[in-house]
Parts: sequence; structure tokens; C-alpha cells
Amino acid sequence: MINALDALWEQICGNVRKGMTPDAFQRWFAPARLAEAGEDSLTLTVPNSIQQLWIESNYASVLQDAIILTLGDRRAVKFRVDTNGSPIQRRSGVAGGLAHSEAVPSLGEAELAASEVVKHHNGHGSNGGRVAGLNGHGSESTGGFNPKYVFENFVVGSSNQFAHAAALAVAENPARIYNPLFIHGGVGLGKTHLMQAIGHHILAHRKKARVIYLSSEQFTNEFIDAIQQGTLPKFRRRYRQADVLLIDDVQFFAGKERSQEEFFHTFNALFDGHRQIVMTSDRPPSEMQKLEARLVSRFEWGIAAEMQVPDLETRTAILRKKMANLQVTLPDDVVRFIAERISTNVRRLEGSLVRLASFVSLSHEKLTQARVEDLLRDLLQEDALKNVTIDRIQRVVAEQFDVRLADMTSKRRPACIAFPRQIAMALARDLTRASFSEIGSAFGGRDHGTVMHACKLIASRMESDAQIRQLILALQSRIKN
Repeated sequence: MINALDALWEQICGNVRKGMTPDAFQRWFAPARLAEAGEDSLTLTVPNSIQQLWIESNYASVLQDAIILTLGDRRAVKFRVDTNGSPIQRRSGVAGGLAHSEAVPSLGEAELAASEVVKHHNGHGSNGGRVAGLNGHGSESTGGFNPKYVFENFVVGSSNQFAHAAALAVAENPARIYNPLFIHGGVGLGKTHLMQAIGHHILAHRKKARVIYLSSEQFTNEFIDAIQQGTLPKFRRRYRQADVLLIDDVQFFAGKERSQEEFFHTFNALFDGHRQIVMTSDRPPSEMQKLEARLVSRFEWGIAAEMQVPDLETRTAILRKKMANLQVTLPDDVVRFIAERISTNVRRLEGSLVRLASFVSLSHEKLTQARVEDLLRDLLQEDALKNVTIDRIQRVVAEQFDVRLADMTSKRRPACIAFPRQIAMALARDLTRASFSEIGSAFGGRDHGTVMHACKLIASRMESDAQIRQLILALQSRIKN
């Protein structure tokens, strides 16, 4: 006989099915069970942490919509991972309506797109993804904090050592040194992680602190709403009375004159009141376009800390730490492959690990080189696309095989030239956005069939010949660096 919890879960699943494909439902929701149902929350049991992670990161809104359709209102969703009979509960950490449960920190990110879920802004009011609200201690904090973005989970290397040290100093002594703190660097290098770590640390050690965390876009949207609704005094009190203001992506202020002026006065009020200000941007203040000089000057008052692309050792350490958090193990050669091939974005690095761990967990298949490349093809291509050109590929390959650059485009076909040319074609397909036809044109007007043949040949040789595989991996590293 079906019990009440099973019956309720069946109803919820019926509504979940409406928002996803049958295959996706069978893979991610069919193994889940409803363990508890309270007035304010539901607790789901899932077979492993990957299952939980994927539901949270990809189907949070689908699940919450199904709960509302079934029960008439929202419920906080908690998870228990049934590992050898030992349930593990943790915070759900999902934007879009799933409330936070009290437990251990988040285990990690799914795909690159899913990892951005904590940066999503849901509306412009106090229910938005990063808008501050009163917590149980009476302090003001941000609902958008990701529980895993703490100092303990941050991997320090030569590329981020100074930024980490500055962030930790600010967290331990807010408004005493490094005020403002301006953290800048490319996408996915850990700026948001450090900023949120500051917030977590301050809230943990200063229970009455008013910590507000939001993006410059959200600040602008709220400012516009305040003008339209006639609530500017309330808006200004809220931000100018904060003890700590953490504001992400300040480059968004560029070209928005009224928002810049408002933030200028907010900045002054906080600075004069000895309150801590922390900002992040994708570039240093001096390189920010369409930003008022007086605002740039304020940004430079404290200290600017750059986040650089992590080196190979740091990338490997990040992967190993993420593996420990996920409680998964991948072969050393797979970890090395990921660290070597994905070098410009930490979120993409972590996302690739989660994708492979998900595959192993669900399929129980062994990870071969070909399978890894197939599973990560889009991430590998995205990471490699930034600075790689076909011309650079041709030059590096020609150097490696001691052939003339002109041989890359000539009609000559001796093996000593044809094989390097095929390698270069395959690398061009892997490391650029160029189509088969575009690659063929760049190699002396060859047709797309010739390029496809070269790609298949090199893929086969890499699978069967370890020396060829290592050679091509070395070429990829040279081309990207």
C-alpha cells in the first residue's frame, strides 16, 4: 500500500514531468524519495551527492513550480544523501525559491551555466537573489550568499595569493585596512568567491554586523525603482547605514550617470563613516571606460588586488579539493588532462570535473581519453577560443616538425608534411571556432571532407598511440600559452 509521503511525491513528480524531458526525469528524479513533509519544508532522499547537486543546479525552479502546483505554496527543500545508510543533509544553496536548510556546505557546481545560478538576480526587491534581509541574529546579510564560498574552500596559488591575503585581512579587520578593497580579474577566477568569503567570515564573527551583498546591476535597478516609487530616502538609508557593502561587477556602472552619482554619494557616506567597501570588476579602475573620474579615484583610494589565471599546479590543486568535497575519485591522468586543457576559467574547470563525476556515477563506465574529450568537448573549445588562431597553430606545428610554414598550405603530400598538416587541422578544429570549410580554406583551399578526414585520423592515432597523444597535448599547451 502506498503511504501518504509516496502519494504526495507522486503528485509532485507528475507536475515535475511537465517541465522536463522524460529521459531527464527518469535520470534525476525517479531515484529520489520524499522522506519528510512539514508545514514549511520538504526533505528529499537521493542516492548520491551528484544527484542532489544536479537537481539543485539545473531543476530548482522546475521542482519549486511543481511543489506550488501540488501544495499551493512554496516549501523549503532539504536533501539527504543516502550513503551506506548514513543520510547527509546540507544547505540547498539554490536561487529561484528553494529555501536554505541548515546543514553542511554545498558540495560543488554542476555545468558552467549551472554554476552561475548563485549570480542570478530574481527581481529587484528584498526577495531578489542578492538582496539583503534580516537573519536570525538581527544582522543584515544577503540571501544570495553561496554556502561553499568560504575561505576554507578557496585554493591559494601564486595567481591569487595577494588577493586572498587582502580579502582575509579585510574580513578580520573590516574598515581598518584596505578600504576600499577592489578585486579585479577575468571571468571565473574566484572574485565572487573571495567577496562572499569576506561576508561569511564577518557574519560568523560579528553577529550584529549589517552586511549587504549585491551586484552593481541590482543596485541600479533598485535605484530606478526607488525613484519611480518615491522611496529614495529608504533606499539611501539602507545602503548608507551598512557596516559592510560588498558590490559585484562594478563595471556595470559604466555609462549610467545617475547610478554613478548615487553610488558616489553612497561610497562617500560609507567611507566617511569608517564602513568597509569591497568591490569586484573584470578590469582595474584605471581601465574602466565611461566611468566618472571622481568615481575611479574613489575606487583607487584603498588597494586593488588582481586575480590572474591560475598556473597548472594551482589548477590541479583546485580539482583535487573539489574531488574531496564531492567525495569522488578520478584517475590521475584525467585530472592532469583537465588541468592542462582548461586553463582560463576556474568555474569551467570545476564544471568539467562535476560533469565527469556525474558520468561515472550514473554510467559506471571507465573514463577513456576519447570519452573524456567527448564529454568535455564544448568546455575544452570554449576555454581554448580566447587567443588561439589558425595561423598560430600552423606556426607552432611547423616549428615542432621542422617544416616550412608554407608547407601548411602547399599541395605537397609527402608523409613528413602531410602528417603535421593533419595535426594542425585537427588542432584548429579543437582550439578555434572555425568550421571545417573555414579550416580547409586556411590550409591552402582544401575542402571540408579533407579536414574531417584529418580530424578522425588524428583522433584515432591519439587513442591508439600514447606518444602521439602526449605530443598533441604538448602542442595544445604551447599554442594556448
